[in-house]
Amino acid sequence: MAVFTEVSESQANELLARLKLGTLQALRGIEGGIENTNYFATTTSGKYVLTLFERLTHEQLPFYLYLMKHLAERGIPVPDPQADAQGDILHTVCGKPAAVVNCLGGHSELAPTPAHCAAVGDMLARMHLAGRDYPRQQPNLRGLPWWNNTVPLVLPHLQATQAALLQSELAYQNHMAASSTYAALPRGPVHADLFRDNVMFEGQALTGFFDFYFAGVDAWLFDVAVSLNDWCIDLASGAHDAPRAAALLSAYQAVRPFSRAERQLLPGMLRAGALRFWISRLWDFYLPRNASMLKAHDPTHFERVLRGRLQPIAIL
Repeated sequence: MAVFTEVSESQANELLARLKLGTLQALRGIEGGIENTNYFATTTSGKYVLTLFERLTHEQLPFYLYLMKHLAERGIPVPDPQADAQGDILHTVCGKPAAVVNCLGGHSELAPTPAHCAAVGDMLARMHLAGRDYPRQQPNLRGLPWWNNTVPLVLPHLQATQAALLQSELAYQNHMAASSTYAALPRGPVHADLFRDNVMFEGQALTGFFDFYFAGVDAWLFDVAVSLNDWCIDLASGAHDAPRAAALLSAYQAVRPFSRAERQLLPGMLRAGALRFWISRLWDFYLPRNASMLKAHDPTHFERVLRGRLQPIAIL
């Protein structure tokens, strides 16, 4: 959530007035994140987030925005895109596609306990089930084809041992994705980026999931693996945290039990989740875009997580 495009108060106020969201009182750029331009917009009627999309197109964005609408209508606590008088929820600001959503209550829990992880597992399973009848289709744009295209771009920046690990793991993921077991995995809309800073809590009560702009149709197990690789990892060492993982998985499966294929492929999918974010962080670190307030994440964290996921441990 860096600021790539500067938005003036008058430009923001024009959109907010069109959406009948009151008069702008304060506009503040949001620090953190690396994909889109984001501002907190406080008006006479409440607090909102204005997002300008720097990579996603007008053609791609309805999938994400209407997915949030779909989930909200089914009781999943997610931001609600605000519509204009014509019912449109996709807008244009500074020549960029844009959306305005309401702010969720609560705060991010950056030092989660097993109870927080259980709440995430429960709501993630409910989100997957709620999305089963979502009619729009769009692949996970940061899935295997993107990994195959991006790895050659980052390899020249790596040490030999890192390059060997990256190429070896990519080959493994291509092999796994071609298997009949992988083809049997249940699929549907996934968040694909459900990190600690994308979930809100009040105490131990989960109040919302947000930042759906990496969502797509993929294996639900990939979504679980991405979540485990953040919520149930020691950030300092990249080591697996068994109590937190057990809490998340138990709560998830109480709502939606895993299939046989999912139980078989969870270790490999944990590797896939770590590889995806190692590649993207390498890309952002070595091939950055100009933006005010931009802070690239440390790519070595997910290298450590991936190396840890290569070690045999009991997950289920």
